[in-house]
Amino acid sequence: MTDPAGLRMAQLESWFSTHVPAMDLHAPLKAELLAGGRSNVSYTLSDVSGIKYVLRRPPLGNLMPSAHDMKREFQLLAGMNQVGFPTPQVIALCEDIEVIGASFVLMEFVDGVVISNASESQLLSPEHADILSRNLVDTLSRLHSVSPESAGLSGIGKPAGYLARQARRWGEQWEITKTRELPDIADLHAWLTQSISRLPESLPTSIVHGDFRIDNVIVAPDTFHINAVLDWEMATLGDPISDLAISLVYWSQPTDTLRALIPVAQYVTDTPGFWSRSDIVAQYQKATGFSLDHLDTCVALACFKLAVIMESIRKRALAGQQLGEASDDVESMGQATRALVQLGLRVIESDAITALNS
Repeated sequence: MTDPAGLRMAQLESWFSTHVPAMDLHAPLKAELLAGGRSNVSYTLSDVSGIKYVLRRPPLGNLMPSAHDMKREFQLLAGMNQVGFPTPQVIALCEDIEVIGASFVLMEFVDGVVISNASESQLLSPEHADILSRNLVDTLSRLHSVSPESAGLSGIGKPAGYLARQARRWGEQWEITKTRELPDIADLHAWLTQSISRLPESLPTSIVHGDFRIDNVIVAPDTFHINAVLDWEMATLGDPISDLAISLVYWSQPTDTLRALIPVAQYVTDTPGFWSRSDIVAQYQKATGFSLDHLDTCVALACFKLAVIMESIRKRALAGQQLGEASDDVESMGQATRALVQLGLRVIESDAITALNS
């Protein structure tokens, strides 16, 4: 039987026999690639008794420097487990690349649903969409109230100068991962560098997720409570407003044009009952008390960062090394990169909410 791409089942079962004795290995493990993965790749692993775990590993092929650090993701999840934040319980970290060809994290399987496309969100009543919107904002606000010290994560990042480092890092990543020249991205990066340099040093700091969006959470289908926040590979200590900015870019509304060209959680929050971006901002500010004076800069930075990430996915897809939903999305990922650059430039010309809503 052929191994699933990214796994070596015989070696993995041998590793399980030593590290996860609860699994019944009298029959081969069943592995299934979880839909939706565009960066780190996740699989469900189940035995004949029905016990399930989730294995998470880096993507195949082109990896950006410092990205996809599984040890770091394990540490972050363990820290969030420690403070009771809704995350899957981590089981083990394997750094022996001889097992599956890369390091990986093993975690519990969390029940619930992931709402990742419009056909799924259209099944929600307006009342349920409203409840889910509030729960998403409240979960993000709760994350930003977690003390890094209490989670054992005070050494996971350097919050001072976070935005400047992000702009520099993603600028470097663009040069490594680009598949073609896009002159406008240099203009966006130059504006970001100048805008960030003028910001005060006394910006808020917190644990930041780095990719907080509706299809990165597991939702209870009866209460619309957030059972778990997923995909912590970009989490660190930094500016919480950058997390809010990512969420706003990935949110969608019926009036969107450029956002509609980004094939991630596409049209999911367009349906009746979901909050507007202005509602999200108002509730987040009420819950956290943070100043949002630099929201425009953070949204432009989010557009730049996501443009680079989409280009990285495009590069892996061109090489035939992308697993999951984006495996054959060469054209749409290229379109998404261009749309995000233009969206960032619109933010510069007006303001974040006006630009995203147009």
